[in-house]
Amino acid sequence: MELDERKLKILQAVVRNYLETGEPVGSRTISKYTDLNLSSATIRNEMADLEELGYILQPHTSAGRIPSDKGYRLYVDHMMAEKEKEVQEIKEMLLKKEEKMDQLLKQTARLLANDTNYAAMVSAPMVRGNKVKFVQLSRVDETQLVAVVVAEGNLIRNNMISVSRPVDDETLLKLNILLNTSLNGLSLSEINLGMIANLKAQAGAHEAIVSEVIDAVAATIGEEEDLEIYTSGAKNIFKYPELSDNQKASEIINAFEEKNTLHSLVHQTLTNEESTGIQVYIGDESPVSTMKDCSVVTATYDLGEGMKGTIGIIGPKRMDYEKVVDTMKSIMKQLDQVYK
Repeated sequence: MELDERKLKILQAVVRNYLETGEPVGSRTISKYTDLNLSSATIRNEMADLEELGYILQPHTSAGRIPSDKGYRLYVDHMMAEKEKEVQEIKEMLLKKEEKMDQLLKQTARLLANDTNYAAMVSAPMVRGNKVKFVQLSRVDETQLVAVVVAEGNLIRNNMISVSRPVDDETLLKLNILLNTSLNGLSLSEINLGMIANLKAQAGAHEAIVSEVIDAVAATIGEEEDLEIYTSGAKNIFKYPELSDNQKASEIINAFEEKNTLHSLVHQTLTNEESTGIQVYIGDESPVSTMKDCSVVTATYDLGEGMKGTIGIIGPKRMDYEKVVDTMKSIMKQLDQVYK
C-alpha cells in the first residue's frame, strides 16, 4: 500500500526523531516536529495505521513508536529518490547554463572588442572559496557505498567507497545526518583536524567511511577547474602605431592565441583580494610582461556562490579610459542580470 502524504510525513518524523534521540517517539513529539498542524489524537490514529501496516513498532506498552525495517526501507528509498532527483536537476540545469554561458561570454568578448576598438578577453566564472552544500551516502551493494558531494556553484563529485562489511540502513542514515550536520556550509579552510577527529570519533567503527568522505569533500571544494578564456579583437592592436611594431604586436597576438599569459592574468586578478572592482594597469604596472607597452584594464564579475570571472581590455596607453571603464561597468551589470 502506498502511503498518503500525511502518513509519509509522520513516518519520516518518527525515523528522524528516533535517529537523533534513540528513544521511542510519541504523538506529542510528532505534533511539534512536523508542519502538518495536526492534533495529537489525529497523529495517534495515523501512527496506529502505520503500526498496523508494519512501518513502525511499539516496543513497550504505553511507549512511543520506533521504525521497523520496513519503515527504514521506505524512508531510505524515498530519501534516495529525492536526492537523486535533486542531483539530476542540478546536472540538467548546469548543462543548460553552461551552454548559454559559453555563448554569452563569446558574445561579450566580441562586443567589448567592437565597442572599444581594443583587444578583449573574458574568462568563464570559476568557483573560489567553495563551500559544501550537502553530502549523500548511498549503498551500491554490500561491499560498496557511493558518496555524492555537492558544493556551491553546484559542483558534483561521486566517490566510490569500499566497505569490509555491509552497512545497514540505520547506520547509513546516522552517518548522513552526522556528515551533513557537521559539514554543510563549510569551506575547506574551516574543516580542521580537530573537526575531522571529532567526526571520526562519533562515527566509531565506521571512521574509515567518514575519512573517505572527507577526502571526497576536500577534492570537490578544493579542485582547480579548467579555465576557459574567450578573446576577440587581437588584430585591433595593429590600428595603433605605437603597438604595431612587429615584435610588440606578435607578442600580444601570441598571448591571445596561446592564452597561457591570459591565464596568469586571470589568476592574479581573482586571487587579489583588493581587485573586487575595476583595475587599471598602465605600462610597467601591467602584471603581464608582454604587455608593458600597453594599458590593461581588468574587472572581476561576481555571479554569487563564490563564482567569479575576469573581463579584460588591452590597448595602447592612450586608450579612452572613461569609455572603457563605462563599458566594463555596463557589461558586469548585464552578466549579473543575465546569469541570475
